[in-house]
Amino acid sequence: MTLTRNVPLTPAQSALLFIDVQNFSAHRKGAEFADLPEAEFRETYGWFFDELKGRVIPNMQALQAGCRTAGVEVMYTTIESLTLDGRDRSLDYKITGFNVAKGSWDGKVIDEIAPEGDEIVLPKSSSSVFVSTHIDYVLRNLGVRQLVISGLITDQCVESAIRDACDLGYLVTQVTDACLTYSQARHDNSLRTIKGYCRQVTTAELLAELDG
Repeated sequence: MTLTRNVPLTPAQSALLFIDVQNFSAHRKGAEFADLPEAEFRETYGWFFDELKGRVIPNMQALQAGCRTAGVEVMYTTIESLTLDGRDRSLDYKITGFNVAKGSWDGKVIDEIAPEGDEIVLPKSSSSVFVSTHIDYVLRNLGVRQLVISGLITDQCVESAIRDACDLGYLVTQVTDACLTYSQARHDNSLRTIKGYCRQVTTAELLAELDG
């Protein structure tokens, strides 16, 4: 038998995971950007937000709708501490200097792809969702073997999740145009770097696969 990552999704054993698509990091009023003057915001993050609003979030919405229709489990992880002061967050997050307090608006998934019903949301306090949550336990209980990943930031938390999921035995599909980082060069470099760990498809390709 030939082993390959190029395996079409079986909806009953698949999950779509949105990574850090939350107010903190994907909303102009989120804490990561709120204190920036408009000129500085546009200079530093203008391209990112233009891409996010104009292309990436619509792709995420299409993925979300398609997976719900096909019976693929839809899940979310967001950066959010278990405490108000963030004393439980990773040393790396403490050094970076941000804290998304427990229960805060910043920790919520953006309205455009808000969870419905009992869709699972897992707060994390590390780059990889597999380090600071029990997602592996949850996925195995759900019977998930194939994990579809979309989210922010391509070369940070998205990459971390892909590598860890791969090492834990999941078949990972990255939706390349439903992930984003702060420049095209960084995004493209990340896709090249992580390609050996996952199957890479576009939103349109994944939706066509589910429709087929």
